Amino acid sequence: MRWIRTISAETEEGAETLGGKARGLVLLHRLGLRVPDGFVVTTEACRAFLRDGRLPDGLDAELTAAVAGLERSTGRVFGGSRKPLAVSVRSGARVSMPGMMNTILNLGLTTGATTGLTAETGDGTFALDSRLRFLSGFAAAVTEADGAGAAQGRDPVPVNEGGEARLREAAKAVEDFVRERCGRPVPDDATRQLEWAVEAVFSSWNTPRSRTYRALNDIPHDLGTAVIVQTMVFGNRDEHSGTGVAFSRDPNTGENIPYGEVLFGHQGEDVVSGSSTTRPLRELGEREPAVWRELLDALGRIEKHHRDACYVEFTFDSGELWFLQVRTGRFVGGAAVRVATELVDERVIGREEALFRISPQHLRHVRTPRVASSGEADIFARGIGACPGAAVGRVATTADSAVRMARDAPVILVRPETSPADLHGLAAAAGVVTARGGPASHAAVVARAMSKPAVVGVSGLTVDTDNGTGTDTGTGSVAVAGRTIGEGTLVTIDGTSGEIALGRLHIVANAADDHLDRLLGWADDISGDHSVREESRRLEAARAVLRRR
Repeated sequence: MRWIRTISAETEEGAETLGGKARGLVLLHRLGLRVPDGFVVTTEACRAFLRDGRLPDGLDAELTAAVAGLERSTGRVFGGSRKPLAVSVRSGARVSMPGMMNTILNLGLTTGATTGLTAETGDGTFALDSRLRFLSGFAAAVTEADGAGAAQGRDPVPVNEGGEARLREAAKAVEDFVRERCGRPVPDDATRQLEWAVEAVFSSWNTPRSRTYRALNDIPHDLGTAVIVQTMVFGNRDEHSGTGVAFSRDPNTGENIPYGEVLFGHQGEDVVSGSSTTRPLRELGEREPAVWRELLDALGRIEKHHRDACYVEFTFDSGELWFLQVRTGRFVGGAAVRVATELVDERVIGREEALFRISPQHLRHVRTPRVASSGEADIFARGIGACPGAAVGRVATTADSAVRMARDAPVILVRPETSPADLHGLAAAAGVVTARGGPASHAAVVARAMSKPAVVGVSGLTVDTDNGTGTDTGTGSVAVAGRTIGEGTLVTIDGTSGEIALGRLHIVANAADDHLDRLLGWADDISGDHSVREESRRLEAARAVLRRR
């Protein structure tokens, strides 16, 4: 059996074998968009690994051959000290599981390759920063811990603070952490790094966070994940480099305008993890107009192919745009209804297909709760409204305390940023607030999928989980602008305005808009049942008629 496929326009297998992410990369190739060279280790290999507890026979030889192909196509040497080749290693199941499984960037930056990258670029800070990012991602993957944070006892090292000496110090701390936790050092051989990384991604399929996510979203546990290996493009290379995510339409409202966020001088994990404060996508047009124009053209081409709103992840390396992921938008509530009706207006789809795309689940969240205007509200903090809706609950500062407190009353999970390890707390909470991150951060993406309000990027917000006791005692606190509130304080959050208010504010539901009225009118026309007025029942009647046609 062949365990590896090249990612190209000619690749034929479906998402069951390649995973959804790799199938999206195949589409990007077919649309003529720029995609880093790569290959995919199939879901069949993952299932064999999970069954036998080891990589399947023959996979090592296929990995060697696939990497040799990347070396030929790029003119670089994997782990080499001259013109070094580095790769990204990402998960990719048939069904998207955002942030639940492992990702490792810059793999192949051995000590020799890091020296070679320094010599090639003349930028030792860039090379060492890339090496530290590799080590931190590798540590997190193979130990199932926050490698950088656990090893250094502090936030990841800012590149512009302390220079090369501090980057070397931080890298050594991560290497020591891996040696201590795993009983063996980080391999300084690129091939062995890759094998270990593939094992770590496969293993992450069965972590508690992944199993919890699948249970919450009715995803079968026996699918397994593919592993996508691609040539690295560096968003942290120089002032004309960066990374971002983009929706072709606003995922909160469905409005037909590009929406997303961008980070200049960073790599992709900084956006999706929520560890950095992002900039609005429109700033890409101001700083890199050529990249912006190419991105807009690509969004239009992808929408035309899917006949639906789309989402992409991208990196630009010294002004050259590369696409790393694509999928349909998967909007919810009123945004999904607006997109479906406006695509009918644009003659992209017909009314019957619009009705098929909207489920009763969408309708249950179409009338988005909001905080009724009140001049007397005590606003504690303001951030970015990343997922519409409003919720009242008591502050919980850890995922564990959120689960415990939610047994008695609704809670609002407040974190510096969330990670996949917080999924059980996100599931238990009525809403989420984070100090860092933007609309595409882990907290925002998961909250949007769960139809829960989210406020992210609250500037100046600090979260003390235990008041310095070192344990989850339920005595945490949250502070901003000189004001501090303790865990258990009742707050109201508004995921549209981004406001966090003390106490319980009055929450009302938005009135149904013209898009919903039109959609339900189409449902009535098709079902012929004008006596049924409850929204989800009317739509179900229309869907049943459509299924019979």
